Amino acid sequence: MPEDDATVDKSAAQATDRQGGSSRVRPSRTAGSRSRKAAADPGVETDAASTPASAAAAPSDAADVQHEAQLDAPDRSERPSSSAPATGRIQVPVPSVVRARERGRLAEHNPVVLRTESLTKSYGTVIAANEVTIDVHAGSFTGIVGPNGAGKTTTLSMLSGLNRPTSGRVTVRDVDVWADGAAAKRLIGTLPDRLRLFDRLTGAQLMYYSGVLHGVEESAVAQRVAELAEAFSLESALGRLVSDYSAGMQKKIALACSMIHAPDVLVLDEPFEAIDPVSASNVTEILEKYVAGGGSVIMSSHSLDLIQRVCDHVAVIIDGSVIAQGTVDAVRDGMSLEDRFRHLTESSEAGEGLEWLHGSSDSE
Repeated sequence: MPEDDATVDKSAAQATDRQGGSSRVRPSRTAGSRSRKAAADPGVETDAASTPASAAAAPSDAADVQHEAQLDAPDRSERPSSSAPATGRIQVPVPSVVRARERGRLAEHNPVVLRTESLTKSYGTVIAANEVTIDVHAGSFTGIVGPNGAGKTTTLSMLSGLNRPTSGRVTVRDVDVWADGAAAKRLIGTLPDRLRLFDRLTGAQLMYYSGVLHGVEESAVAQRVAELAEAFSLESALGRLVSDYSAGMQKKIALACSMIHAPDVLVLDEPFEAIDPVSASNVTEILEKYVAGGGSVIMSSHSLDLIQRVCDHVAVIIDGSVIAQGTVDAVRDGMSLEDRFRHLTESSEAGEGLEWLHGSSDSE
């Protein structure tokens, strides 16, 4: 079995070890080198008459898997070579969506690593978050979706310790984020909305200080900076001021900074915004390997295709309230996640009342 899929199967055991602090995912393992990009979605070698559970869905799920696999463009391109020697065995491609399903089943049995309890945030009479309760299991990849202004950023900033809630409680590994912020922040890596970087530092300096301020030994910081720079394709930019980076490069170095202290949980607000498709595929691979090693990710995104493809759990927030949450399969309820989202939001007819945009009717 390929290394990545074997790692997925062992994620529950690794996550349990992490609970006691005996095993921490280091950047060298979570952010693999670019030379392994080709192995992002390896095939599973199996006998023709027997397909492993991680690669095959139950008969009732077969149509869904076929539909979802069509969304997974990187996986479609990885087919067994026609020039490969005949071995009497076949290669079964394992798309990200199938791996996410299996990961979700495993994560359900893992301990809860991050929990929000009736989290509320109000600004005067405006309620931005309304008693939000979410559980994030060790070894899970959770997506947060919702319309613009639904409360996604407010929720993520509260659970990462950046925006104090009006009421409610947030814990990470049973550490209260607002009662013991210093201890909690050592367990959380954060990519906030509207990046505020110390952009008069070089890329190398920014990552160095991010590591040191999170308590990483100076002797380990240099190695982690080099490994993360290679993983995120930033080697050639380390000596330049961050202010000279493109928006996508700033997003990538901010994500690298959030991972340098090997946190237990990553809280990411729109991590793929402004990132080009090739870099997005690389970032997805890095995050999937981080989760496969026992880490947990909770992220917001407006790309429902992405959430359906890489996440195993999802929460839908509308008007500050969680109206649906659970495994991706459970929430989408037999539909695509996009169709389910439309059904839940029940938005009015697009363009209603904008007849003047369609040209004058007085031309006759």
